[in-house]
Amino acid sequence: MTPTPQQILEAVRGQKAWVSELFDELRAGSIDGDGVTRDTFGPGEQFGYGVVEGRAKAMGLAIEHDHGANMYMTLPGRDPGSPKIMMGSHIDSVPRGGNFDGAAGVIGGLVAQRALQSLGITPSCDVTTMAIRAEESVWFQVSYIGSRTAFGVLPDGALEAPRVDTGRPLSEHLAECGADIEQVRAGKAWLDAKDIRAFVEIHIEQAPQLVEAGLPLAIGTGVPGNFRYPYIRIAGEYAHVGLPRRFRKDAALAASDFALGLDKIWQENDAADRPMAFTIGRFHTNTDVHALTIVPGEMTLSLDVRAYDAPHLAELEQALFDLVRRIEAARGVTFDLGARASADVAPSDPGVFAGLTAAAERLSIPSQPLASPASHDTATFTVAGVPSAMLFVRNENGSHNPYEAMEIDDFIEASAVMTGWLIEQVTRD
Repeated sequence: MTPTPQQILEAVRGQKAWVSELFDELRAGSIDGDGVTRDTFGPGEQFGYGVVEGRAKAMGLAIEHDHGANMYMTLPGRDPGSPKIMMGSHIDSVPRGGNFDGAAGVIGGLVAQRALQSLGITPSCDVTTMAIRAEESVWFQVSYIGSRTAFGVLPDGALEAPRVDTGRPLSEHLAECGADIEQVRAGKAWLDAKDIRAFVEIHIEQAPQLVEAGLPLAIGTGVPGNFRYPYIRIAGEYAHVGLPRRFRKDAALAASDFALGLDKIWQENDAADRPMAFTIGRFHTNTDVHALTIVPGEMTLSLDVRAYDAPHLAELEQALFDLVRRIEAARGVTFDLGARASADVAPSDPGVFAGLTAAAERLSIPSQPLASPASHDTATFTVAGVPSAMLFVRNENGSHNPYEAMEIDDFIEASAVMTGWLIEQVTRD
């Protein structure tokens, strides 16, 4: 018998203490100053995986690890040969980040599985929560390492990418965490889209839009695509601080023109109702040479640009190239954009989006549609051909900082919506 909305709510809301204890355990083992650090393919991420695996084993879930060290926690269904339903997210964090970014999606999957168990539901198909490795690209400057490894689509050269703090390549860090490097290098796929009925990821919202709207959660309409230039270098000329302006080839001023030019492009796109964003994450002179009385001859910076459709991204990249040429001519400097990385646009599956929206309505949980401002592993599933969508939880202070303000009650409501959707999927067959 399919449970009533009230029974679903009780099965999920009754887990609040368990959820709080699990988040607290993750935080306690990851403290780094004011924030938490669960470093990708390092001790912090390994700790988080150990905690989650212990909880999954206590639930009696089947545990598997793939060749890229991703973890799968499965509640078996009546027909294990039919396409499975997957949920999940990542465990790693940025340095000195918050405790909820990523981890909420993994814990949300476990909550939904526990609700099925408490309600006595044996699902029609396997239900798997995936703890995905290495979502935070800050560590290796490569997007979606864990999920791309699972689908066998890790970009060429990624295994040689150095971790920003250790300088050691991704391949070494992967091996230390139990990965099979040869299978990763060969592009072996552990996951196949035809074997997955749907994928849903819970994540904290990374802007205060839900706070502004007074709503606990949103149903994601899609994940933006991006292009990135992690290592841009602007070369000018070092010179004496007294050099007149007309003789200067000032790399710092060129970089400032670059930042302000991109901001103008953003303003113009906002005015045209064309959502996008750019971020300059690194912006600095050469610390070995710079000084109070030297005109900067070199600047190093990084750039991430994102938007919600491929033609728009192409337009933005052309605008970037045009801006660079104008600054080079005006300032007498040279830009080296360096290596380029990118990720495809990933709109939510209409059926999964509609199912999550309907579940929220049945449970009388208020929500709204919302485009993600950030990149998420859901995009890898979408691009691979898996019907996918996301749920966002209200969070006042953004993410990638120690002050993430997700309330457990809001997280429970999002977990209830996902559970309601899941039950509809696994009891209708």
